[in-house]
Amino acid sequence: MKDIFKALNDDTRREILELLKKEDLTAGEIADNFRISKPSISHHLDILQRADLISGEKKGQFIHYSINTTILDDVFTWLLTLKK
Repeated sequence: MKDIFKALNDDTRREILELLKKEDLTAGEIADNFRISKPSISHHLDILQRADLISGEKKGQFIHYSINTTILDDVFTWLLTLKK
């Protein structure tokens, strides 16, 4: 759970999740939406993957990233139990 909150505690990573909510994208396509280096984007993608918030699937020579909504559902469910 700590990795999830660390991943969500960054504006760039939250923006990446917003992009992936619309469609699966490659690292290059994600990087095109930011004014930071591609190695920085790769670092953010690594953090999101370690938190299991995204997954990557190799298609040809590219990795296509997609959002993992199951883990988000688990977090929301857990948060709602705290409210009760």
